[in-house]
Amino acid sequence: MAVATNATPRRRPVPDPTVPTGAEILARAERIAPDLVARQAETEDRTYYAPDTHQAFREAGFYRILVPRRYGGYELGVDTFIRVVQTLTAACPSTGWMYCLGSAHALAVGSLFPERAQAELFADPDFICPATVNPSGTAERVDGGWRVSGTWNYCSGSPYATHFMGHALVHPDDGGEPAPMLFVAPASQWRRLDDWGGQLGLRGSGSHSITIDGAVVPEHLTLPHHLSQVDVTAGTPGRDLHGPEYGGGQMSFMVLEDAVLALGMAQGALAAYEELMAQRTTIFPPIQPRRADPDFQLWYGTAAGLIATAEAAVHNVISQWQELTEAGPAAITPERELRLAAVCHEATQLCWRAVQGHLYPTAGSSAVRRGARMERIWRDMSMQHTHAGIAVYLGAIAKRELARARFDVS
Repeated sequence: MAVATNATPRRRPVPDPTVPTGAEILARAERIAPDLVARQAETEDRTYYAPDTHQAFREAGFYRILVPRRYGGYELGVDTFIRVVQTLTAACPSTGWMYCLGSAHALAVGSLFPERAQAELFADPDFICPATVNPSGTAERVDGGWRVSGTWNYCSGSPYATHFMGHALVHPDDGGEPAPMLFVAPASQWRRLDDWGGQLGLRGSGSHSITIDGAVVPEHLTLPHHLSQVDVTAGTPGRDLHGPEYGGGQMSFMVLEDAVLALGMAQGALAAYEELMAQRTTIFPPIQPRRADPDFQLWYGTAAGLIATAEAAVHNVISQWQELTEAGPAAITPERELRLAAVCHEATQLCWRAVQGHLYPTAGSSAVRRGARMERIWRDMSMQHTHAGIAVYLGAIAKRELARARFDVS
């Protein structure tokens, strides 16, 4: 379904010396990363990253990267955001996951919602808005909007969230099949459940459930479709308000998040393996440092090559995504979005092959005991592979849809 545009003409933001550059933001992430590595166990025990880490992210401006400049954000673009996510995730997968899926939806709001809604939602430019793609609950029309009730699981980023983006099912009056409605609700309208932390991995990702008990969501904070099925070929309010990057493909950006999270985790595993290469010796003669052993050299080199290939693919997707936005709305076709999605899926698979096939099994049993960095990353990546967006959508649905789009098969 196409997104209607009713925005006022774009006003190019006045240069602001207080707004950091992308390079400055990334340097801040790199300075924070070592602390995240040291606090991984603590983050898992708490089930989300610490309040002082949250404050550090606020002071660094991480929550403003994708928020439009006209609302007090930094508007630094997808490239900067993805690089920050990659850096944080390599240090602590749970922290990177929670940050990414809590902050990424500033792009969706800044792209798809009308000017009135954006001004309201971005009143605080430190915008944190977890989202779920699984429609749940119900929405009933009332004067001025919709009465929404239900519980939504896997709301990564919920502990510090300012808003929640969900999909509720709307039952048509004619008795037909219910259809998903996208909505955004401020934190005052929902509560977070204490139901996260017992999973195999990503235990510190703040992926708690959110429940809403009959809150009224105004009409201007809803859209009549599923986020993954938005058609932007006719333009978006955000493109008119802020420029091309707020008119890009939403589905392809969503799966880009999956790919960079896998990449960050794999790079963290490679870093852990490098420490083992430098510190440990072989078990079987000739006894020598692992870094000098041909077998360990092969395992390391193979994994490093797979991960480097995934990184090249991820950043090429960013370039293609941005080129499509610059080319204009008509260029962002379903086929092109699905091709980017296919590349993202292959990048996640390359990262998994590197860790599952080469790093984890050769690290040694003492390196994968409970609480070890390698063991934690393996659990986190295993958990990611159960994510419906990767296992179901990218692994099957998107591939078939790509072929259908290419051959114009309905």
